[in-house]
Amino acid sequence: MGQRTQAAGGCLTTALGAGAGLAVWSVDFRGRFWRFEQAPDWSVLYAELPLAVLGGAVVGLGVWAGVERVRGRG
Repeated sequence: MGQRTQAAGGCLTTALGAGAGLAVWSVDFRGRFWRFEQAPDWSVLYAELPLAVLGGAVVGLGVWAGVERVRGRG
């Protein structure tokens, strides 16, 4: 497999991982945003959302690197 294909695969896997992190974060978003029927908890947006997306991207890169290592880059 060529370098361009490997790079495209890594980018695609990272994007899918970030999307998966966003999907996991969005489960019960309203329940976390409006805790105890008080004012909105903005930390859900500025702390949890970026961490979920970055965590998904990191997991995606880890999966991609593991697959590349198993395949042997041959």
